[in-house]
Amino acid sequence: MQTYDIVIVGAGGAGMAAALNASKDPSLSVAVLSKVFPTRSHTGAAQGGMNAALAYRDPEDTVESHFFDTVKGSDYLADQDAVEFFVSGMPELVLELESMGVPYSRDEQGRIAQRPFGGASSPRCCYSADKTGHVVLHALYETCVKNGVHFLEEFNLLDIAAVDGQLQGIVAIDLRNGEIVSFRARAVVIASGGFGRVYWTRTTNATNMTGDGVAACLRAGIPVKDPEFVQFHPTGLASTGVLLSEAARGEGGILVNNKGERFMERYAPDKMELGPRDLVSRSIETEIKEGRGFGEGMKSYVLIDLRHLGAEKILERLPQVRELAMNFEGVDMIEEPVPIRPSNHYMMGGIDVVDYKTCGTAIDGLHAAGECSCISVHGANRLGGNSVSEVVFFGTQAGKAAVQTAHRRQLGATDRLEELEARWNERFDSLRSKREGASLYGIRDRMAKAMWDGVGIFRDGSSMEEAEQVVDECLEAYRGAVIGDGSRRYNTAFMNYVEVGNVLQLAKTVVMGARARTETRGAHSRQDCPSRDDANFLKHTLVSLDGGAFKIGYRPVAVTKFQPQERKY
Repeated sequence: MQTYDIVIVGAGGAGMAAALNASKDPSLSVAVLSKVFPTRSHTGAAQGGMNAALAYRDPEDTVESHFFDTVKGSDYLADQDAVEFFVSGMPELVLELESMGVPYSRDEQGRIAQRPFGGASSPRCCYSADKTGHVVLHALYETCVKNGVHFLEEFNLLDIAAVDGQLQGIVAIDLRNGEIVSFRARAVVIASGGFGRVYWTRTTNATNMTGDGVAACLRAGIPVKDPEFVQFHPTGLASTGVLLSEAARGEGGILVNNKGERFMERYAPDKMELGPRDLVSRSIETEIKEGRGFGEGMKSYVLIDLRHLGAEKILERLPQVRELAMNFEGVDMIEEPVPIRPSNHYMMGGIDVVDYKTCGTAIDGLHAAGECSCISVHGANRLGGNSVSEVVFFGTQAGKAAVQTAHRRQLGATDRLEELEARWNERFDSLRSKREGASLYGIRDRMAKAMWDGVGIFRDGSSMEEAEQVVDECLEAYRGAVIGDGSRRYNTAFMNYVEVGNVLQLAKTVVMGARARTETRGAHSRQDCPSRDDANFLKHTLVSLDGGAFKIGYRPVAVTKFQPQERKY
């Protein structure tokens, strides 16, 4: 059993921002556990930029405008006190990152450049070409190394130990030697990323985005908040789902159907391609469903045309986007349009955070930040440019709060921690010796198809009922799954087993929340309930796990300055 004052799970933007701020107190020991080398974390895949009302490109932009745009984009499901706290702190945070060495692109006056992004009333998205997440991640990592943060790579979270609402620590596996390790801690920050792999075959997410922290919190007694709100990015590459950044639309990309029409004129005549992601995704899928797309079935797509931008602008501002299109679609966007189709991208829901200023949860000592958390600043639909902003901002808050928690809490009993460690050792040994059982990958793929077909961009009661039935069958089949690898060291088959178990539990929360919410709001689009219903559903969904049974509850949305109104673009 290892002991630290603060343990952070995840080394993406949120985890490293938390570590950086926690490490400023030299009296505390800080460890960061990561499934991958820190600079390979998923924040590095974020291309477009981060929102902050610096008012460089638009002198009339304000924090209040960013506040309203975020609330409107959320379809009024975001907690407005949390949103105001978030947007108010972003200008200072962007300047702090600049001082750490983040190489933002520059405007003609040498200031941080800003570009327009979907759902924003002003161009406030600060960027570094189309590699913003990558450079932010590296700047944070280098500063953490300078501060002496202790990184433990290739450690995978298994469970969280808590008794009567009090944290004891976490259990993880050191993949390199196959050892199950307990970590005793005064404070833990979960910053483990989202769970887009519930749609395994059609997502922009890396294969390690399996919601390990969210599922561990669920098992420890913390609800998953708003799991039904799933963002589908409008521009996933047609054949793979790999992300083509919103920067492509922000710089002026045009969406075109098989008739050569710029079809967004029909759906968002004012914002056009720069409508919010949920609206643009549904518009693309509608074009395909009504026969105005290219190809057939799951291979259908529309085109994004950037040729009019010219080679110089594309090479300066969209070099990675161009490279991805060439590598995965065989298309050079300087010469021809790129085939795209919506792809699962982001989970608005996550670990139920009950204190937005500290990122605290219902378990004393446990904080959560980043995509794994639901604070909620995104509500029913996240605006592009708000995710890198959110992960670094709330990671910072979680790190600062963890310092206070570590000074306040004493290390106590370890009975639950020891029990979970023993259980996982027994499970690992049993699976390594098992020779017959259900195919883990067959279970995973069946779940993914059911989720895409039943709980995708368009939803209805009957399709979601079928999806939930399949998920339940997959959960049952999972009990008898076999991993087919008897080794202890680097047993990646065992890690796949753990990850599939996590996404199955989270798929259950997604479909439960979606079936119960009989309205259309943001990214949750029900064809059988096409209207938003503020009278009954201006509230957050809470799906919990109690004695092995999934249960659903609700909590009111915090409304402060902006009363709900119809969302138009």
